[in-house]
Order: sequence, then C-alpha cells, then structure tokens
Amino acid sequence: MNIYLSIILLIIVIEYFLSLLVEKLNVKNASEKLPSEFEGFYDAEKYKLSQEYLKENVNFGLIKDTIFTTITVIFILSGGFNFIDIIARNFAKNPILTGLIFTGIITFAAQILSIPFSAYHTFCIEAKYGFNKTTIKTFILDMVKAFILTAIIGSAILSVIFWFFEAAGSMAWVYCWIAVTIFQLFLLFIAPVVIMPLFNKFIPLEEGELKSAIENYAKTQKFALAGVFKMDASKRSTKSNAFFTGFGKFRRIALFDTLIAKQTIDELVSVLAHEIGHYKKKHFIKGMFLSIITTGMMLFVLSFFINNKGLFEAFKMQNLSIYASLIFFGFLYSPINLFLSIFSNVISRKHEYEADKFAVTTYRKPEAFVAALKKLTVDNLSNLTPHPLKVFLDYSHPPVLKRIEAIKKLS
Repeated sequence: MNIYLSIILLIIVIEYFLSLLVEKLNVKNASEKLPSEFEGFYDAEKYKLSQEYLKENVNFGLIKDTIFTTITVIFILSGGFNFIDIIARNFAKNPILTGLIFTGIITFAAQILSIPFSAYHTFCIEAKYGFNKTTIKTFILDMVKAFILTAIIGSAILSVIFWFFEAAGSMAWVYCWIAVTIFQLFLLFIAPVVIMPLFNKFIPLEEGELKSAIENYAKTQKFALAGVFKMDASKRSTKSNAFFTGFGKFRRIALFDTLIAKQTIDELVSVLAHEIGHYKKKHFIKGMFLSIITTGMMLFVLSFFINNKGLFEAFKMQNLSIYASLIFFGFLYSPINLFLSIFSNVISRKHEYEADKFAVTTYRKPEAFVAALKKLTVDNLSNLTPHPLKVFLDYSHPPVLKRIEAIKKLS
C-alpha cells in the first residue's frame, strides 16, 4: 500500500477513536450530584436536564463523526478526488479557475452533507431543551449567506495562494504567508461592521442605568468605548453570551439581548469588565500573533508537499496540481494542527483567568461576577464537571468551577 495512503488512513482512524474515547470519558465523568457551588442556581430537575443535554449532544456528534469519517475513507479509496478533478478540468483550463471549481465542489458537497445534521441539531435537539428560536427562513438564509461569504472570501484567498505557488517558486510560501496575514488583518477590521451585521442586528445600547454604569466603569479604566451593542441573539437561541471584536474605531463589545434580559447591572458590568480585560491584557494581539505564526508554519510545511507524486498516487489522481496539493496536505497536517490547537487552548485558558482577575480587581464586585458566570452556565446547560482530557484537548475556557475557585481566591 502507498505509504502516504497508509499514514492518512491511520491519522483518520486515530483521530476518530481519540474523539470517541474523549467524549465517552466526558459523559462518564459528568457528576450526577449537583456541586454545592451551584445550589440555589440549579434545581434538581434542571441539573438532570443538563446531563441529558450533554449525553444527547455527545451521541449525536459521534453519529455524525462516524458517518463523515466513513464517507471520507470511502471517497479516498474509491478515487473520488480524481473524479472531481476530471470534472473541474472539463470546465476550465486555467489552473487557478480549475482549482476554484475543484475546491468549490468539495466544499459545497461537504456543506450539503452537513445540512441534515445541522437541521436536526437546531430543530430537534436545541428545540427539545428550550434553546431554539431559529425559524426555517432564518436557518435557510443563514446557510445561503454563509455559502456566499465562503465563496467570495475563499475564492479570493485561494486564488492568491494558487497563483503564488504556480509562479513564485521556492519563495511562494513566504509570499502566501504575507498575503494571508494581510487578508486576516483586513477581515478583523471589517468583520464587525460588514460581515457580522449580515447575520445579526447590533443596536447601540440605549440610554439608561446600564449604559451609565458601563460608561462610568470604562472611564475608571481609561478605556475609550468605541461602542457597546446589544445583539439580537434571541432570534436564534435563548443562550446567553458576550464578546469583544475588532480593532481601533471598529472594535465593539456585544452583549446578547438574552444576557441583558437575565442579568443584573452589576453582573453585566462584570462580564463587560472581563471583555475589557482581554483588550487591556492584549490577548487579541497575542492571539493574532500566534495565528500568524502557525499560518506561516503551515505554509512552510505545505511547500514540501506541493505536487508530491506519492501523495497524489495515494488519492488515485491522474494529474498533479497546486490546488489538490492543498487539500491532500490537509490530511497529513491534521496531527500537527491538533497539537497546535491544544497549545492555543492552553494559552486561551490562561488568558481567561487573567481577564477574570482583571474584572475582579478593577470592578471589585466578585460576587456579581461569580453570579454572572453561574447564570451563564445554567442558562446554557453547560457541563459542570468535564473530563480533564476533554478540557485539555478542546476547552478554550477553563471549567466554570475552576474559574469560580480562582475568583474566590482573589477576593
């Protein structure tokens, strides 16, 4: 058997069974006894509901992974990529246009396959547990908008990558790295004002006690508010959250309308203080820097696998191409990406603790912040006792009980 094919199949199988193991351990680790910290926030019935929600999501995810893994293996072994390549080449002779058609067909097929799973999760699982507010119209419009955005943004960046690797020789990965970095930075600036409003309405927070409290806190931290917005998250879900996005005059803090409806002013300002903490501690810049470095690493390693004959033989390809090299390299790069994501999550969890500390030491209302975290956890039916391996591999935030423990030590 082709050595590349053996390695790729081994990677796929290991990743599948690793995911299976982690999810099973995570469900098994879920405590049936309500942690004392959440007494008064979770009643017995709702806590039991959170356990059922976890199990149903895990089982559904494993079914989806099993189907997609099986389809992927069959597609590889049957020469499916070569079949799509032939179709793409019949439509266009220009290598860049051929590459866009090739990747477009694969992306579109994957999205079509995911629609039934996405619909079931939204309209069955999320609805069963009282979260879903998405209408069929919104669901369809979201898919159409996402597909158009993916096509526009993906085509632009892929065209640049294809062109550089076709024309720039051994330095192509450097030029690609520069181009992708510029494009990433551009998206960071325009996403809050151009892309995100395509899916949600962002309404400036109205005058009142909440806005005054936020502005007063921001002044104490010498934080120039570029905008605090209420996002209409309730049109899709009852779940609550808040986030910080953008840079310079485009930066904005968004509070879900569901969050505003369920939390007190002190709790909301505590949550906002946490988000400002990320900015003050330069977590966004550090995260962006890490993303730029890992992108450069990926493109450098990719440069060694462009038009690799052995790799193309593994996928039963008749012709070599830059665009197919990118797709096939993705399978080989998957383990590296796993280790990078673990490292990224470790850094992210550290940043969350730092932002929590900032919120507690600057707003000085730890009880309000703890109450806010508890309400968020209960409202979202989050797992209180995830398995340590699940946290290590997948969690970008520390488990809520660990966060509360750290906050209480500070206070």
